[in-house]
Amino acid sequence: MSTTTEARRWLAAAAIAALLAACAAGAPGSGERRVMSDNVDAADPPTYGFGQPASDAELARFYSSLPDGRDLPKGSGTVAQGKAVYEAQCVACHGENLQGGLGDRLIGGRGTLVNADPAKAPVKTVESYWPYATTLFDYIKRAMPLTAPDTLSDNDVYALCAYLLARANIVGADATMDAKSLAAVRMPNRDGFIGDPRPEKFPPPEAAPHQTKAIAPVS
Repeated sequence: MSTTTEARRWLAAAAIAALLAACAAGAPGSGERRVMSDNVDAADPPTYGFGQPASDAELARFYSSLPDGRDLPKGSGTVAQGKAVYEAQCVACHGENLQGGLGDRLIGGRGTLVNADPAKAPVKTVESYWPYATTLFDYIKRAMPLTAPDTLSDNDVYALCAYLLARANIVGADATMDAKSLAAVRMPNRDGFIGDPRPEKFPPPEAAPHQTKAIAPVS
C-alpha cells in the first residue's frame, strides 16, 4: 500500500470522526439550545453578526400612510411649488405634460378601466385608478425620484401631490395640500374597488400590528 493511499484513508477517518463529534454536540440534551426548524429560536432569536437594531429616530423616517392620513407628517405645499419641484425632479421620466416616458403616465384615463371594447386597453394612472390621495404622498416620499428616493422634503412631496392632483382636475389650481386636505381629497376611482365584507376579520386597534393603525375600512 502506498504512503499516499494511507494518508488519504487517515484523512477520511479523521473527517468522519470530526463529523460524528459535531453531530453529538448538537444533539438534544447535550446542553446546547435546540433551534426550531424555521431557524427561529423560540427563546432567543438568532443574530447574524452584522448590523444593529434600528433606533426610534431611524424608524420615524419610515411609515406607510393609511387612507385617512392619520400618520402623515407635518408640512404643506401648493400647486405652484409642486410645478417647480416636478420640473426639477420628475419631468425627465414622466414627461412635460405628465404623459409618461421612461416613467409611468400620471394623469388621464378616466372611464377606460371598464369598457366593452376589448381592443381598448385600460389606462391606469393616478387619476384614473388610485382610490386614495394619501397613497400618492406615501409612494412619492419612499420611492421618488427614481435615482434618489427618500430625498424630497415633506413640503416638496405635499407640493407634488397638489400639482399632480390639480393637473388631473381633482383639486383646484390654487390648492394647498397638507395632512388634512390631502386625506380629504376624493379620488375619481374611490368607489371602483370592492371592500372586504368581513369587518369581523379585522383586528381591533389594540390588537393590530401597529396598534392604533388598525386595518379597517375608511368611510
